[in-house]
Parts: sequence; structure tokens; C-alpha cells
Amino acid sequence: MKRTLILGKNQHDVELLRQDGVTTLVWEGQSQTIDILELEPGCYSILLDGRSVEVRLDKAKSADPEAHAYSAMLYDGAYAFSLVDPRRALLSGTGSTGRGGGLLMSPMPGKIVKLLVKAGDQVQEGQTLLVMEAVKMQDELKTSTTGTVKTVHVQEGAAMETGASLVTVEAAEA
Repeated sequence: MKRTLILGKNQHDVELLRQDGVTTLVWEGQSQTIDILELEPGCYSILLDGRSVEVRLDKAKSADPEAHAYSAMLYDGAYAFSLVDPRRALLSGTGSTGRGGGLLMSPMPGKIVKLLVKAGDQVQEGQTLLVMEAVKMQDELKTSTTGTVKTVHVQEGAAMETGASLVTVEAAEA
């Protein structure tokens, strides 16, 4: 089944096909044979292009009840994403942060180790807003919106649950 993967402001057409024991990932129309092995519930080893990547997936809360929201922990950090029907993605425009700004939500349970911004700060897309610790790993959480920090919903040392509001960024006027 085809889905649209929404990662920040970016959307990608994806599809997983399984036939005769072979799994194929179709990404933006390009097919790749992949191997997926569930190591334990919610933890997968994915073999793609001769490289193995371990991914831990957790369901996340979403404002859209028809979106399947997840957080993924990889070797290089945490990523929040959702999978939606491609027709809904076309209707929604650019995804969860859109032109009106964005809400950075906790992709997993963890502790806020360091806040790097305060209300009123100007931020650029891709800038780290805070550092969160989960499963003995520190992850930098970044904004997908250029604009002004409107609200910081957390304090250093706070314990967070998946889907908790962390920082709201109001998009810059275009």
C-alpha cells in the first residue's frame, strides 16, 4: 500500500512490497530490495545497500487521527514522522509544521538535558533547540521551521513522555 511519509516539511512517496519472501522499498519511484528483521518488539534491523541500520520505532501522538505518527531512534538521532494516505497528504499541504510555524514534540520518553533557546529567539530551519536524553543517549532535537520561538513548554531536567509539547516556533513572514 502506498503512503506519504511526512518528515518535517518534507513529503516522500513510499511503498513496501512483499512478494515471494522478498521485501522491496519503493521510495519516490525508485525500487530497492531491503531486508527487515524484528530484533525485539519495536526494534528492527534494516539491511539496505549492504548496510545494516538498527531502528527503534515508537508510536507517537498526532493531532490528525488518520495519520500514523512515529518516532524513530537511529544511530544519528531521533526523528518524528508520520505516514498518511497520499490523497490526504496532498490536501494538507506541507505537513505538520507548514507555513504557520511548528510545534516540536517529544519523539520519545526522556529527560530534557539542555535548552538552547528561549521565547523570542530567532531560529533557522535545522537549528538545534534542545538536547534530550533517552535510553542513555543524548539527541539534539531540531526545528523544521525558520522563525521566532513563541513558547518553550519545558524546563531543563524535566521528564517528558512521547508526544509532549517542547517548543513552539512561529514561522517567519515570507
